Amino acid sequence: MPSAAVDYARQNYPRFLSELKTFLRIPSVSTLPEHKSDVAAAAAWLAEEMKRIGLEHVEVIRTEGHPLVYGDWLHATSKPTALCYGHYDVQPPDPLDEWKSPPFEPTERNGNLYARGAVDDKGQMYIHIKALESLFKAHSGKLPINVRVILEGEEEVGGEQIARFVREHPERLKADFALVSDTELFAPELPTLCVGLRGMIYTEIEARGAMVDLHSGMYGGAAPNPFIALAQIITQLKDSSGRILIPGFYDDVEAPSADELKAWKQLPFDEEHYRKTEVGSPVLTGEPGYSVLERTWARPTLDVHGMPGGFIGAGAKTVIPAKAVAKVSMRLVPNMMPEKTFAQYKSYVQSLTPAGITLDVRLIHSGEAIVIGTDNPYIEAATRALRQVWNKDTVFIRGGGSIPIVGDFERHLKIPSVMMGFGLPDDNLHAPNEKFHLANFYRGIESVIAFFEELGR
Repeated sequence: MPSAAVDYARQNYPRFLSELKTFLRIPSVSTLPEHKSDVAAAAAWLAEEMKRIGLEHVEVIRTEGHPLVYGDWLHATSKPTALCYGHYDVQPPDPLDEWKSPPFEPTERNGNLYARGAVDDKGQMYIHIKALESLFKAHSGKLPINVRVILEGEEEVGGEQIARFVREHPERLKADFALVSDTELFAPELPTLCVGLRGMIYTEIEARGAMVDLHSGMYGGAAPNPFIALAQIITQLKDSSGRILIPGFYDDVEAPSADELKAWKQLPFDEEHYRKTEVGSPVLTGEPGYSVLERTWARPTLDVHGMPGGFIGAGAKTVIPAKAVAKVSMRLVPNMMPEKTFAQYKSYVQSLTPAGITLDVRLIHSGEAIVIGTDNPYIEAATRALRQVWNKDTVFIRGGGSIPIVGDFERHLKIPSVMMGFGLPDDNLHAPNEKFHLANFYRGIESVIAFFEELGR
């Protein structure tokens, strides 16, 4: 028999979905200055919603960047305290011409809700809010456990403000564990807890040549070209097999345990389906000797994301640009420290500087890798709750992405995180036509309800 809170949620799913659509219409793109007011509007909207459902001490916390939103309910004597985390900022929607429906006009198709932020992370974060509302209604304005909620508007640009808040105000976030819903199911219909994330270093390499842009007919052959310089540098960062060539880069890599590798081999993973439907490339690439799951979950990477600069308009302009920039990131695995790895990378890149070029290697943001033990009572309660909702045993996976705040929670608050995500591998995070499977939105709400009621018992 479903609990009274689950009954309430099921009766109110149409309203919950309508509210989510309203939330998704706010273009809270944190990286673009022209959307600063939209990010603020999303924070204000969330604060009002948190007050409405019954959370106390709700506050929009101003920062040097985008605001945090906080609320709590702390009256469950002798019960554990959850810290519910999520982010309300979203990625830019570009390229717009690849969207089948407008990115900020949520549209239902084939059981999915399409919009920027639908699954990353507005929809998943809103699961927590709606689960709390259902619990308040079913328990006469009370919750089965204590809850703090902290929501940020800068996850997509590094999360500096929430990291600072966690460091400087740990007493405001005192809890027994954190609940993070910003990950995905390993496969449809398969309840999943993510117990590991890769770290990240995001950098820019700026190459400067001449004082000003130059005419390639008059100066080509004599003036250094920053784009050619960046291309020469980038080709020396990895070999043809995908191995990173930075000296010392792999020295501190911690391999997954034998038990973890054995469990991964038992997951329902079809490499050819992954290649065709998720990646869409003729072949998969990467380090030889490792499975796809090892390469994406437990091996470090280096990728180039863009090279802005020079002339990119229609037609031709024969210019040798004075400067060019490459945006380069590395994903890190446990035991790799961002500061040390960046120092190795910067030293190596500078050693590759071509004649006539001046380089500036900048660190934009970073975060450590994290692996969470599965033998804690919160993970165990989560698996019991997920079984109630999904009627299947939970699988434990790692994620290839980075959620730096999970490491901050462990370091500064001394608490583990339960990463209970409900996205799907083909939800197009950060890409056109981002979606959230609506059945997972609803079952996500029921899963969080079951989890908190399990802990309350």
